[in-house]
Amino acid sequence: MDGRCPYKLDVTGQDVHSEAKALQEQGSGIAMVELPGDVRGWVVVGHDLAVELLASPKVSKNPRAHWPAWISGEIGPDWPLASWPTMENMTTAYGEEHQRLRRPVVKAFTPKRVRAMQPYIERTVRQLLDHLAETTPGEMVDLKRNFSYQLPATVICDLFGVPEQDRAAVLRGGEKTPDSSLTPEEAEANIRDWQEQFGKLIAAKRAHPIDDLTSELVNADGDDRLTDNELIGTLFVALGAGSETVMNLVTHAVLKLLTHPGQRAMVEDGRASWDDVIEETLRLESPLNMLPLRFAVEDLHLDGVTVPKGDPILMGYGAIGRDPDIHGDSAGVWDITRSNKEHLSFGHGTHYCFGAPLARLEARIALPALFERFPGMRLAVKPEELDSQGTFIMNGHNALPVVLVEAPVPATAG
Repeated sequence: MDGRCPYKLDVTGQDVHSEAKALQEQGSGIAMVELPGDVRGWVVVGHDLAVELLASPKVSKNPRAHWPAWISGEIGPDWPLASWPTMENMTTAYGEEHQRLRRPVVKAFTPKRVRAMQPYIERTVRQLLDHLAETTPGEMVDLKRNFSYQLPATVICDLFGVPEQDRAAVLRGGEKTPDSSLTPEEAEANIRDWQEQFGKLIAAKRAHPIDDLTSELVNADGDDRLTDNELIGTLFVALGAGSETVMNLVTHAVLKLLTHPGQRAMVEDGRASWDDVIEETLRLESPLNMLPLRFAVEDLHLDGVTVPKGDPILMGYGAIGRDPDIHGDSAGVWDITRSNKEHLSFGHGTHYCFGAPLARLEARIALPALFERFPGMRLAVKPEELDSQGTFIMNGHNALPVVLVEAPVPATAG
């Protein structure tokens, strides 16, 4: 190694962008950090290096094969980030095992199947907007909880057939796992909880299968058949990623439009598109700030820095989208007219997010419908008063308080 001191990450994630900038200033595209529990790790903060490592067989996502501290039990289920290496699914697999675990899920998210969901998503958005319209005029409402979260949570739970009465419990693990400040007791309890909840869901679908994705996975045959642990891990990542990340994408896009009226006007008069809004938001405000965990399969020699074999690596997507080597001096500016909106917020290579088409479709439907229904919507607080999500893993706010103002109803001749 080069002898540098690790940068101690703020487990409460109070200012993830300032932290990302400090890591980038180390100048090598990857920075040594101190993870919770005094665990040494690395964060990739440069775009080009991220592309290289995301596609490299020298980096693995399988802790059971390539993380000595996990294999030996030195790090266990009471580690604050233990849910990530605990789950057995495509996101913690390597090589052929990854392809085996990914295949049955990807079949459900083909572009054709996602496009067919458009009418259903449009109906869901209308229902949520109707509910928001019941708010007392002038009353503050948390748009993140009541719209940005409800939309993807409803869609993903409907897809996987999660009963209405069980949804809060099933999604709870996906909400807790990104919290980088969990205590050892909370970390262990969280793992027990989400394993129990998904175990119950699997048992119910095995006993009474219906036409949903959970039943398809539970009753798959041949090469697509998964063990119970793999089923639990697969459902955990699908429902968690399918709700938490889309929630932050929609919330950030709404906030940017409310605080950039000039650019909002460009979208409304056709000088820019909703796709411009979505892609620039994904670039500047990656829903995931730092994604755990990858592991060096061998010593990695990277631009004067050596990452020892077995060390954990996080992808710093929040920093990667703001890399000045790719986006210049304005890398930290939200500009929907930017010609190069390249980002890696859905990953790259074999682990590219299988839910990316669905996430984009949800945002593409939700955003114009929201602003058409409530054109006078405004923030209820100053932007600087918004609290962070409280973790270095996610990039978001605890809430998005707004005041809703509906479009006037056209007068009728009489």
